[in-house]
Amino acid sequence: MLLLVMVVFSMVLSLSPAAAGAADGGQKAGGPALEKATFAGGCFWCMEPPFEGLEGVVSVSVGYTGGTKKDPTYEEVSSGTTGHAESIEIVYDPSKIGYARLLDIFWHNIDPFVRDRQFCDVGTQYRTAIFYHNEEQRKLAEASKKALEEANRSRGPIYTEITPASTFFRAEEYHQEYHKKNPVRYKFYRWNCGRDARLAELWGEAAPHKGEGR
Repeated sequence: MLLLVMVVFSMVLSLSPAAAGAADGGQKAGGPALEKATFAGGCFWCMEPPFEGLEGVVSVSVGYTGGTKKDPTYEEVSSGTTGHAESIEIVYDPSKIGYARLLDIFWHNIDPFVRDRQFCDVGTQYRTAIFYHNEEQRKLAEASKKALEEANRSRGPIYTEITPASTFFRAEEYHQEYHKKNPVRYKFYRWNCGRDARLAELWGEAAPHKGEGR
């Protein structure tokens, strides 16, 4: 993963001073300029914990994005007919945590070498994707993906999409922080789906802590 970190870091340095400030630490008068990061990595229950509690992360919400229907329900998205992906939206302070760090956490919590599924969940609603909110995020996302591809040529292509962010629809309240509301069911689902075993196989020591997602 050293190559991935080095490439992403070089991309940050290549940005103009104004753009770099916006992407990794810019502030506006009166307080920090908060930014958003939106990722899809299969079951959104499992993508929320890796980012919670990180310094600089203000909030993490689960929801749906990338589809065509307005205000879709969980049942509609689960049917695979709306085009949405189960996703998370992160609000963060770039003066405390950079987008490159969020990307690194994202990659190590997914299997990017499969198309339209993650672990035991199959369908376009479980595809992996990075939904960028500005040009700097796009550049960093593409650089990180390229570095990952070069470091893992033997595994085949990476199917993770990099696409402009669209409307994020917050999921029903019972899905928010599901791992805290239903810890036993969450842990059983995560184990039964083979998520941690596959992540350990892919990323070795860089894989998230078992059951925690980071």
